[in-house]
Amino acid sequence: MEVNLGEIPFGVDFHPSNPLVAVALITGDLQLYRYKSNDSSLQRLLDVNAHSESCRSVRFINGGQAVATGSKDCSILATDVETGATIARLENAHENAIYTLTNLTESTIASGDDEGCIKVWDTRQRSCSNSFNVHEDYVSDMAFVSDSMKLLGTSGDGTLSVCNLRSNKVQTRSEFSEEELTSVVVMKNDRKVICGSQSGTLLIYSWGFFKDCSDRFVDLSPNSVEALLKLDEDRIITGSENGLISLVGILPNRIIQPIAEHSDYPIEGLAFSHDRKFLGSISHDQMLKLWDLDDILQGSTNDQNVQADVADSDSDGMDVDNKPPQSKKRTKVKNASSSNNFFADL
Repeated sequence: MEVNLGEIPFGVDFHPSNPLVAVALITGDLQLYRYKSNDSSLQRLLDVNAHSESCRSVRFINGGQAVATGSKDCSILATDVETGATIARLENAHENAIYTLTNLTESTIASGDDEGCIKVWDTRQRSCSNSFNVHEDYVSDMAFVSDSMKLLGTSGDGTLSVCNLRSNKVQTRSEFSEEELTSVVVMKNDRKVICGSQSGTLLIYSWGFFKDCSDRFVDLSPNSVEALLKLDEDRIITGSENGLISLVGILPNRIIQPIAEHSDYPIEGLAFSHDRKFLGSISHDQMLKLWDLDDILQGSTNDQNVQADVADSDSDGMDVDNKPPQSKKRTKVKNASSSNNFFADL
């Protein structure tokens, strides 16, 4: 199932309970589509000119009643899902271009910008509740661990940060790695943090020991790992700069199998539908593709069973397969003053 968006997409997110998917476009537009399991086409419901510059990230908020977008123009917009009407706009949410948004709870989201600032927005209090000037380059991705109230961030400066939302302090920051960190997921029951990098290496950190990685998966790909998506506690789905989507096992580290090829262009984002029936992918080919997850994962179950003994005997070992591809290039840009008072009408 796929649709030509007409422009390069930078962000994708699925509705938390309905068959809806939203995309953020380089033109500043927000598009919303409805999909059906028994239909190969996607129906466009909304096309909103949300921002004056590129729309970098998109997230459904407030139980799916609204969708939030972050832009290079430094603004965050909340749009009504049913009508496409603007609910609230914060013109200067950050002093610099917004790079990414991440859901924390149903009523809080986090935003990261091009100069390394992370902010947390509380939709009930209608304000910015936390702000961390933690990185020296763009915030590429974030992951939230609700049990400990920790917000993890990766950056183009090559570091992983841990922000404590209870104390409103930066708890720690890793040593500088030799490459930009592009993505982050937490797995192994919150014991391991996996970071994608521009070199194609996965950096694996043990929880509580964030200064330096405890493991590296070096042979995943010679291309930048643009997106990571946690499938379960042992497996992730990776999206690479060469358009390849792969199923990867962590500890033992192995490429289980390539599961899809979106195009020859970089993967900009990956997301699961609310029922995990579909995997959504976006790329510089201007296409949104929905893959039937059961179909593309077929064949991996046998491999999982074969590898089970290895995993049991060496839970922290490096058991690496080789299967690299080729390369392309990704871009997002920068620029703008800060404020509070967001979601005033939500």
